[in-house]
Amino acid sequence: MSGGPSPLGQAMRLSTEFVAGVIAGGILGYLCDHLLGTKPWGLMVFLVLGFLTGIYNVMRLSGFGPKPGKDHRQGS
Repeated sequence: MSGGPSPLGQAMRLSTEFVAGVIAGGILGYLCDHLLGTKPWGLMVFLVLGFLTGIYNVMRLSGFGPKPGKDHRQGS
């Protein structure tokens, strides 16, 4: 074995990252609506933000996004 994560393990991690982003956005949106009385706008906005965060995390972990710890403004 190569010692790296198995394809099934990597797929589970990517799907978990995506679902966690959407669930966190939904919970924050619900709390925002409940506390501020902005029903249904908080839930809709935070669900979209959670969806985008989930996509960003999946892209970053799969190698399509920016690498952690690198400063892309310097060009190196």
